[in-house]
Amino acid sequence: MQHLTIVTTGGTIDKIYFDDKSDYKIGAPQIGEILGQLGVAFQFDVIPILRKDSLHITEEDRALVRSTIEAQPHRHVLVTHGTDTMVETARELSQIKGKVIVLTGALNPARFQGSDAVFNIGCAVAAVQTLPDGVYITMNGRVWDPLKVRKNREANRFEESAG
Repeated sequence: MQHLTIVTTGGTIDKIYFDDKSDYKIGAPQIGEILGQLGVAFQFDVIPILRKDSLHITEEDRALVRSTIEAQPHRHVLVTHGTDTMVETARELSQIKGKVIVLTGALNPARFQGSDAVFNIGCAVAAVQTLPDGVYITMNGRVWDPLKVRKNREANRFEESAG
């Protein structure tokens, strides 16, 4: 892989804590800074299209993610996305042919100590380079088929589902 296209939609990975409001807001995409600090050996571009918590992503937003990815000339695509509706978006993207698309996110904001963001991004970068064309989710150190995974909100992790 010489080039990675990164599409960002917001989600916990990009959340920022505002002390004066005791609230979280979606900030600028963190992935470009993370990959830059890690000194990755490939080119990448970051296309920020949404800054939403995934609970607020609509069918129109999913269509925008899909059309944005379809318009990209590169085969390898990583999507940062909130974890609550990541599976639904991945299923929408499964119609795209000729690309390897990996969705990832974080259960804790990237700016927080002990966040899973860097680990999940690393897993996603490895997955997007090695998997055949298709759509995948990388979370919790695993690569998931979007048709066979769900988020267990109580346990705060992804797990296999019946489909």
